[in-house]
Amino acid sequence: MQKQTVQSVWITGATRSGKTDRLVAQACEWMKMKRSGILVLAAIGDNRLALSDRISEATQGKFPFRATTPLGFFEDEVTLFWALLVQHLDLKAQFPLRLRPENEQELATKLWRVELDHAIAEAGIPEARLVRRVLDLMQLAALSGLSIEEIPALLHQGLLKVEGKISELALSPETIGEMMQRWRAWCLRRGLLTYSLITDLYGRYLIHDPVYQQHLLERFQAVVADDLDEYPAIVRSLFDFLLDRNIPCAFSFNPNGAVRLGLGADPAYLAQLSDRCTVVELSDRTHPCLIDQLGESILDLVSDPIFFASLPDSIQTLQTTTQAQLIRHTAEVIIKGVQSGQVEPREIALIGPGIDPISRYALREILTRQNIPVELLNDQRPLASSPIVRSLLTLLTLIYPGLGRATNRDTIAEMLVILSQKTELTTTYVIDPVRAGLLADHCFEPHPDQPRLLAANTFPRWDRLGYQASEAYEGIVRWIESQRSQLDHRLIASPVVMLDRAIQRFFFGGSHLPFDQLAGLRELIETAQHYWEVDDRLRRSDLSDAPQSLTVRNFIQLLRSGAVTANPFPVRLIEPNAVTLATVFQYRSTRRSHRWQFWLDAGSSRWLSGVDSLFAAPLFLQDWSGRVWDVEDTQMMNEQRLRRILLDLLARAEERLFLCYSDLSTSGQEQTGVLTTLVNAAIPLS
Repeated sequence: MQKQTVQSVWITGATRSGKTDRLVAQACEWMKMKRSGILVLAAIGDNRLALSDRISEATQGKFPFRATTPLGFFEDEVTLFWALLVQHLDLKAQFPLRLRPENEQELATKLWRVELDHAIAEAGIPEARLVRRVLDLMQLAALSGLSIEEIPALLHQGLLKVEGKISELALSPETIGEMMQRWRAWCLRRGLLTYSLITDLYGRYLIHDPVYQQHLLERFQAVVADDLDEYPAIVRSLFDFLLDRNIPCAFSFNPNGAVRLGLGADPAYLAQLSDRCTVVELSDRTHPCLIDQLGESILDLVSDPIFFASLPDSIQTLQTTTQAQLIRHTAEVIIKGVQSGQVEPREIALIGPGIDPISRYALREILTRQNIPVELLNDQRPLASSPIVRSLLTLLTLIYPGLGRATNRDTIAEMLVILSQKTELTTTYVIDPVRAGLLADHCFEPHPDQPRLLAANTFPRWDRLGYQASEAYEGIVRWIESQRSQLDHRLIASPVVMLDRAIQRFFFGGSHLPFDQLAGLRELIETAQHYWEVDDRLRRSDLSDAPQSLTVRNFIQLLRSGAVTANPFPVRLIEPNAVTLATVFQYRSTRRSHRWQFWLDAGSSRWLSGVDSLFAAPLFLQDWSGRVWDVEDTQMMNEQRLRRILLDLLARAEERLFLCYSDLSTSGQEQTGVLTTLVNAAIPLS
């Protein structure tokens, strides 16, 4: 019997119009038709988890499906069918190993040393930014379906140059292309994969391989893809292949979304898939929101100061002279709202185009002192900002040889305090900062090769330390000496084992720690494990016999540079009743909505110009004009982005909006950002 053809569906609508609900319903319908092997895609990891949970709940977990992100799918497929790619590219038969971004940056910097030194000497561009921009260009090209060979011509065509070199990079397009080719070959020869290489291998080779195509059709009988406006152009090659073979697909698309435009997403190109589907337009919103009261008149008010619009009472202004006053006033309004029972903490969001660390800290401190928890959305602070992580890195310098210059009196004193935790049930310390300072001054023996901690009685007035502090200190010294001895006898496999031992010994495994500290320890171990996997691969492929301590030193420098943040797998725990504090990008990416929204720093120019975009990203869009990208193009793209932001955020505000405005910025300059007209038209909060 011939299988019945099922029509593909394109679900489009504004923010919170029920697109995902309709998509889930479509997935359930296909599952009930006994279609096994359904591929479920979401733009980012957090959304994937939420979508997967909704489908599982709707189907009561009766039907299996595979949920992932586009990049996650590419990575899994490239790994699974690596043998085919080995044949295509004539590679060494070894299992591929993915490089994390920090490893990618470090290794590319070493490979491009000569070119980087010339560029830095000529233009003074920071090395890390220069490397990141070149790697990002590779990523954008792969996501758009372009080969490395095509990048120089595109850069020539789209960017202004000075004496043949791109001014922002101080490198010629030809040099950039050669650097990328060398990096690609270097990685593939060693079986190392970056996200750009994974995407390139999938889009240029794997999806066109007949053997892979056959396996793909056998494994998946339907596709469900949410938020297609956030997907890169390369994903369309997968969808076109499946649609050509009558595999039913269901897509959702938000015209006011495109949060990741500038980071590889190409919504206009993906939107063309609607011509191949039955289009379902959703116009009614599933929840009340402020945009229903305002319509698009708010866009006219923002773009045209002369335009008059009467804003409803639900939009009010909090206005002060300075940023510090504004932070306090904003926190007071939240405290009053929560304590009076008008609103729950989980129903409040604080959103800004960019939230500086001082404002973030001040808001969190003020609110938590009033027992109002604050959730910092996707708060990626450097691992080295954690005292526990810093202390463990200092500990490594006392165990492995040749690391004496990586530590000093201050780091030793901090380590002694942190490692002297009393018990598993408390985070109080036996050695206080004063005693730690005395010990570091009198009992720490610096040495470039093997720094040491001497016995407590080396300090002439060691009686001032007290019995408990002396015992705690001697316990740390004995443990370090024991690890050194075992290291000398090759009884410690790697620094990862050493770090794990230290966590078990001094932090009782870490299970009692607050979640942010525990997340830091988990990310430290994950980072270390991956770092030494890569190191082992390089030692075997390059036949290197460099001492282990050199790798330890590089690892310590990497973490201290701030390149690694505390963001371990799986997704972190979310406080069930907390105020959300997020940037506009983070908030929109995670599809949050709240009764009350506070727009922080409403007078800032960053609402218009603070673009979350990679260097030269517009050149890699399929509908790029081919002309040199100039200031007018940037202004037009910023205005379109602001329009999407306003419509999206107002659709996620259910009841009230507070525009938080200060006359002066943190630098003392008068604020005249694009939302100032909106601030002036709103009702001041009494």
